[in-house]
Amino acid sequence: MGDQAKLSAGGADFEYPVLKGSVGPDVIDIRKLYGQTGKFTFDPGFTSTASCESALTYIDGDEGVLLHRGYPIGQLAEHSSFMETSYLLLNGELPSKDELATFENTITRHTMLHEQLATFYRGFRRDAHPMAIMCGVVGALSAFYHDSTDIADPEHRKISSHRLIAKMPTIAAMAYKYSVGQPFLYPDNKLSYTGNFLRMTFGVPAEEYEVIPAVEKAMDRIFILHADHEQNASTSTVRLAGSSGANPFACIAAGIACLWGPAHGGANEAALNMLKEIGTPDRIQHYIDRAKDKSDPFRLMGFGHRVYKNYDPRATVMQSTLREVFEALNVTDPLFETALRLEEIALSDPYFAEKKLFPNVDFYSGIILSAIGFPTTMFTVLFALARTVGWVAQWNEMISDPGQKIGRPRQLYTGPTQRDYVPVDKR
Repeated sequence: MGDQAKLSAGGADFEYPVLKGSVGPDVIDIRKLYGQTGKFTFDPGFTSTASCESALTYIDGDEGVLLHRGYPIGQLAEHSSFMETSYLLLNGELPSKDELATFENTITRHTMLHEQLATFYRGFRRDAHPMAIMCGVVGALSAFYHDSTDIADPEHRKISSHRLIAKMPTIAAMAYKYSVGQPFLYPDNKLSYTGNFLRMTFGVPAEEYEVIPAVEKAMDRIFILHADHEQNASTSTVRLAGSSGANPFACIAAGIACLWGPAHGGANEAALNMLKEIGTPDRIQHYIDRAKDKSDPFRLMGFGHRVYKNYDPRATVMQSTLREVFEALNVTDPLFETALRLEEIALSDPYFAEKKLFPNVDFYSGIILSAIGFPTTMFTVLFALARTVGWVAQWNEMISDPGQKIGRPRQLYTGPTQRDYVPVDKR
């Protein structure tokens, strides 16, 4: 018999099995707790609760480790591609050359959107936030693709997974085009997944679009670095929505809605806005002093991370990518000089080292995306585009889990106890 955790409650002792994963903390299996003790656990934010069993992504926040199916994120970002990483997350192993070619071909053949969806876009106001459009359009996909919504059928799940991954760049690019009043561009099957997205976003019908290799590589890396991140808020939302048997398009739309929050997907936008507020390198020290002042509400955005108590492993890759993009695009914006100087000062300041406030992936990605030409309103859209593969892989894993149940968190009720209704004329 394995390890047991003992719990004393109401004058009685109970034992619960301790489950071990392949790596990471052990978990205490409390599935029988309520039945045996009549009590629940209390864990706001579920920060001490394992909500599922997963073989996809592993994070060690203290050591700054992020693994996808066992492979370190640094190695994938350096040597892999977003399509190969997507295949890995979906299938568990890196593909052979032929498997990768088949997968890339399948995704390429699914990039076009149903033509009627163009009309759907035109129902939104021109100044609608691209994330508002993304929520609506992705949710609406289930009204256009009825032939792959039987979640009990593995082939249906596979087709809808491929469709979501393939169509998300087209949906995102169209959301951008609509907001700036430019015509939608159809996908170009000659280009890579990332190159195609850049062309659909920044190209125009009047002239040939040239994909800049350094920008394409940077964008692909950003997609890899955001592909999956274990059981975060949006992924947990996708799993919770999926636990009811909802169709995959509805589940991913729910994930997008959750990601929209500034504490989750909006962090890189907040980091860039902070840099704009600082303005020039000579003002940095003033803002660093404000960040150290507990009575000042100002906080340095893009530093520190809820999970990583060490250096964010994704930030290391972004740091070198930042310089590659700046060189390729010949960037001379003072905003970017401010970012580089702030990074330098923060990394050498003992206060930030003690508090473990290192620059995170959001600090760098916002600056890179801005240099490429994306407005801040598109930042979270790009996050959603990349994270779709993680959401889809997590959703597939959950549906395939025989122990999966509909999500039903409990509560600690603190409202009034039962009382009798009083007619309005006697109140």
